[in-house]
Amino acid sequence: MAEHKHGTMHIREQEKTFAGFVKVSIWIAGISIGAVIFMAIFNS
Repeated sequence: MAEHKHGTMHIREQEKTFAGFVKVSIWIAGISIGAVIFMAIFNS
């Protein structure tokens, strides 16, 4: 088994996946807040 060296692993795919997860999470949070505001305004 090869010796592990810190900082040598390629993590580009993990970075892209995490960035996508954060982007989707922000969209979902915004839509949820918008829905709550809509329901508050129109007394649904």
